[in-house]
Amino acid sequence: MGERDTVIPFAAGELRAAVRTWGGTLARLEAPDRNGRLADVVLGFDSQAGYAASPAHVGGIVGRYANRIAESRFTLDGVVYELAPNEGRHQLHGGAGGFDRRIWHATPLADGSGVALERISADGEEGYPGTLRCRVEYRIRPPRALALTYEATCDRATPVSLTHHAYWNLAGPPGEPILDHVLEIAADRYVPVDAEHIPTGALRDVAGTPFDFRTPRAICAALDLAHPELALHRGYDHPFALRPGTGGVRFAARLREPKSGRVLEIETDAPCLQLYGGQLLAEGPGKAGWRHRASAGLCLEAQGFPDAPNRPAFPPSILRPGEVYRQETVYRFGAE
Repeated sequence: MGERDTVIPFAAGELRAAVRTWGGTLARLEAPDRNGRLADVVLGFDSQAGYAASPAHVGGIVGRYANRIAESRFTLDGVVYELAPNEGRHQLHGGAGGFDRRIWHATPLADGSGVALERISADGEEGYPGTLRCRVEYRIRPPRALALTYEATCDRATPVSLTHHAYWNLAGPPGEPILDHVLEIAADRYVPVDAEHIPTGALRDVAGTPFDFRTPRAICAALDLAHPELALHRGYDHPFALRPGTGGVRFAARLREPKSGRVLEIETDAPCLQLYGGQLLAEGPGKAGWRHRASAGLCLEAQGFPDAPNRPAFPPSILRPGEVYRQETVYRFGAE
C-alpha cells in the first residue's frame, strides 16, 4: 500500500468498519440501535483531501504525543528538546506533521475482523528524539466491541502518548448536536487547564462542578458556560484523571444517545481521558449524510496526561530503549 491512501473495510459480529491508511483514521463505524438498525457513529469526510484540510484531527491516530506540550519543549536526561509548535507557542497532538497526518502501512487481519497499522517515526520528526516504531491494531471483537491496541519501541528515550481522536455521535447521520447525549466518566478528579489549554499542574475534585460525571448526566444539563473554566474554552476540552485499575483495561466512560438507544462504553488502561465537546468544529460538509458544525460530535480520548514530560507529578510518559509502550482501549456498543 506504500504511500497511497487506501480505505480498508472490515466487519465481525454486529459491527461494520473501515480504516484509512491516511492518519490510521477510523473512517466508518456502523453500530446497531435498539431496533437493530445500523448507522455510522463517527464523523469524517469522503476523501483524504477532506481529512487533510481539517485541523480537527478527525478520526485519526494521534502521536507522537497526544494533547499539549507547553512551550513546545521539554527536558529529558539533561537535554532540552525543542518541538515544532502548531498551536501558538505550544505543540498539540504531535505537531502539524503528527501521526494523524501521515500514511500508515496497513495489513488486513487474516480473519477479516480488523487491520494492523505500522509506521516508523524518524529521529527528529516534529522535534522528538529517537526513532519510534509503532504498531496499532483495530480489531472487532464480536458481538459489538472494537479494540485498539497500541505498541511502540524506540532507540533513544522519548515521550510517547498515543490516542484515538474519533468524534462520536451515536445518533448517526445527519446527527443532531451531541448535547443530549448522556455521559458518565469514571473520574473523581479532573485536570484544570489555563486559557491556552495547558495544565496548571493541579488535580481538582469534580464534586460540585460541571466536571462531575461520576453519575450519568446529559451534557446539556452539566454544561455551565458561566463556569470560568468552561467559559475559557466555550465548553469542555479538559483531561480527567481516571480511577486506577488493577491491571488491564477498566471502565472509563459510558455514553448514551436517548433517541436511538445506542450506548458506547469505553474501557482502557490509559491513566487519562480527554473530553472535548467539539464546540470549535468548523461548519461544513462531512461524509455522506453528515453536516459538521459546533458540537456535531464529541471526543473521549484515552491517553497519557498532557504535558507530562514537563510535569514530574503526573504519571511518567518517557519510553526508553528496551521497553515496549503498550496501551489498549476497547469501545463496546450496546442498545437500550
